[in-house]
Parts: sequence; structure tokens; C-alpha cells
Amino acid sequence: MTTIIREMREQFNPAKPSECIGQIELSTPDETKAVVAGAQKAFEGWRNTSSIARGEILRVTADLLEQNSEKVAEMASREMGKTKGEMLGEVKRGASILRYFAQEGMRATGEVLPSTSEAKVLYTKRVPLGVVAAITPWNFPVAIPLWKIAPALVYGNTVVWKPSIEAALTGKLIGELFEQAGMPKNVLNVVQGRGSKVGQVLLEVPEVRAITFTGSNGVGQSILNTAGPTNKKIQLELGGKNAAIILADANIKRAARLTIEGAMKQTGQRCTATSRVYVEEAVYEETLEQLIMEAKKIKVGVTMGPVSSKGQYEAILSAIEQAKSDGAELVLGGCPTKDKSEGYYIDPTIFTNITHDMAIAREEIFGPVLAVMKVKDYEEAIRLSNDSEFGLSASIYTNNIQKAFDFIERSEVGLVQVNDETGGAEPQAPFGGMKNSSTGAREQGQAAKEFFTVFKTITIGTQSM
Repeated sequence: MTTIIREMREQFNPAKPSECIGQIELSTPDETKAVVAGAQKAFEGWRNTSSIARGEILRVTADLLEQNSEKVAEMASREMGKTKGEMLGEVKRGASILRYFAQEGMRATGEVLPSTSEAKVLYTKRVPLGVVAAITPWNFPVAIPLWKIAPALVYGNTVVWKPSIEAALTGKLIGELFEQAGMPKNVLNVVQGRGSKVGQVLLEVPEVRAITFTGSNGVGQSILNTAGPTNKKIQLELGGKNAAIILADANIKRAARLTIEGAMKQTGQRCTATSRVYVEEAVYEETLEQLIMEAKKIKVGVTMGPVSSKGQYEAILSAIEQAKSDGAELVLGGCPTKDKSEGYYIDPTIFTNITHDMAIAREEIFGPVLAVMKVKDYEEAIRLSNDSEFGLSASIYTNNIQKAFDFIERSEVGLVQVNDETGGAEPQAPFGGMKNSSTGAREQGQAAKEFFTVFKTITIGTQSM
């Protein structure tokens, strides 16, 4: 008799790293292959299920998610550090995503087209791809998985989902809610493990026809290198170094408040977080004062949680030290929070006197750190804003409508905000960036079907010989 020894991973609370909040059983590569095979077998039945019925399961899952919002938010907060209030908002957003895509089951999947021949009927329909692998990050452990899983399922694909190992317990909970909602066996599958093992299987096995991933640029490039030559469909949402511009004619207090919200919400652990801000010199001193004032209102441990892990904590503090070493001036924060005896807490941090060749102006930090730079005018601001390898999100604060529309046209990003912070996404709107921030079709909204389906064109002869 062979005894199988399962690898178990303990999950710890980043607010209290000594506290183990649970264990997760990790999948082996062979088990992952078996799961993919099961998803492949389930595909035929699922694709032939009415799209309305598929959508109804998403709707029921949305109801269950709302009913279990406290439980899910509490688990996610303790697992990856986001405050419970922020997590409750994310759970609500997740239910909205499910409801939006539930309605996709009732929408048209093609169109009738005119033919050059009177003896033919010509039309199109969208069909699913097959098995889709969803590889998701820890920073939005509910919303990001759902905006990948929901469209994949409603359009008729089966899904193998690998949540981040840092949010494994939350992923298990979400999977259980789909099961309670009546999801057929092997249609949605949760596999737990490290990317180097479980993730690698999903990249390599031929049954997986598409991969949707959100995470770091390094891992994204690895996915392209491994899965790209296999002709799998690939969708990557990667990093950002998102800029805000504050012009002299803006409402300075409002601009400062929203900029700090954009930089510090979720402890800055958002790909759309405001990372650098360019302030017109005529209002620079006033704006800097307001930015510092707004940042000081944040209550670490109450309105801003810890960063997600020891690795994140050390990486952010290292980036702060690098900025100081490069000559940037630290005007606020820059240290572990002093009144926290344990936990990965870092004070809201603001730097000034930054040149554009410094790492703090160019590299994603993914923490509560904001770079503030003085510019002569709007033209210098937009030039520097666009001077980045990333192109996810950008915002401008101004009451000049001509400059607002000029910014909309010239900003080299996928998400443009006028008089609002760089973050934020709604289920009905396409989400994605330019340059090194995204690869493949956009996520969310009607754009989602571009990735999760493919067109089939049909011609029917209507006259007999």
C-alpha cells in the first residue's frame, strides 16, 4: 500500500505574523494534470448548456457571495492584509461582476450579415475556446478572479483556477460558493500551489487553450516564453507606474485628497495605484502641503492595513532606502510603523526632489509610496507622465476642458481619469493598459468576449439545385 503524503501550507496573518489562520493542501503537478483532464471532459456538456442557465449559476453565486460577505471579507483581510472595510467593498464589487456577466447569458452571441448571393444566409456566432486557465494575484483576491472566471464560464468555457498561494484560503471559499450555487462537477476547478509547479503545468498541458493572468511583469514574460509558442491564447495584466497631473487651475484640496487615496488605498498594493504625481510649479508648495496633510490623516492599522507578506514588506522598505540613496528627499513616513509591535505595517511615504532617472520615478513599488515632482507646465507634465515603460492608468486634475481633452488624447495609457484618482474599474467597462502593462484582449465589459470566445462564420445555401 502506497501512502500519499500531502504538502500542506500554513497561512499567516500579515497583521500578526505569529497567527496561523489555517492550512491549505497543495496540489501536485500530476493532480493538476488530472484536474485539467476532468475540465476537458466537462467542456462538451457545459458548452451545450443554455447560456441562460450558465448565467443563472453566476447570479446565484452572486447572492451567496453577498450572504457570506462577512466571512469572505474576514478571511481575505486576515490572509492578505487589506482592511476588512476595503474587503467588504471588494466583495460587493465581486457580486456586481457576477451579476453583470450573468446577464451575458441573455445577450446576442453573433449577428446575421448580408450575403452577396440571394441564395445564401450568412451569419456569425461566438463559440467558447475550451479549458481556460486563470492565474490570479493576492491583492484583489475576490474581484480579479471573478472578472476572469465569470465571463469564461458564461461564454461556455471550463476553468482551472490557480489563486495566488498568498490568498489560497480565500480562493477555496470562493470555489465552494460556486459549488453551492450548482456549478456542475469539473466545470470550475480550483488548484492550489506554487507557480513553479502547478502554474507550470497549466502553461504546458495541451488541453489548456487559453491563459488569463494578472501579476508581475517578470512572471508575465515567463508565461509568454513558455505558452506563447504553443499557440495558446494569452491575456496578461501586468504592472503600472501610474501618474497623476495636478495643474494650477485645479481644486487643490480635492486633487490632493484623491491623489493620496489613489496612492494609499489598499496600502498601495494595486496595479492602478497612483505612484507619481506631477504638480505645476505655481501651486507646488500648496499642493505638497495638502498631500502631506491628507496622508497624515491615514490611521495605520485602522484605515490602512499591513502589506501582504514579509517579502513585500522587505521589498518596499528596500525601495524606500534606494530612493534615499539616489538623492530623493523623504518628507513623510519611510519607516515601519512605530506603534505596531508586530505586523508588516509601513507608514504612508512621500518623496520629493526626484529626477526622472531615479528608480522611484520608473519602477513599480507596489506599496504606500508616492513620488511628488515639480513641473513647469502642462506640456512638461504630460511628457514626463508618458515617459514610462508602463501604460496602465493616469489622471489629470484641472478645470481647463481643453487640457482635459488633450490629456485624454495624448496620454499613453489604457485607463484615463479626469479629476479622479488613477484606480477604479467598473464591470461594464473594458480594463487594461498599453505598453508593458497589458498583453492581449481587454478584460471586463463587452470586451471580455474577445478573449474568451472565437467567431464562427456560417453560410447556408437556401436554394436546391
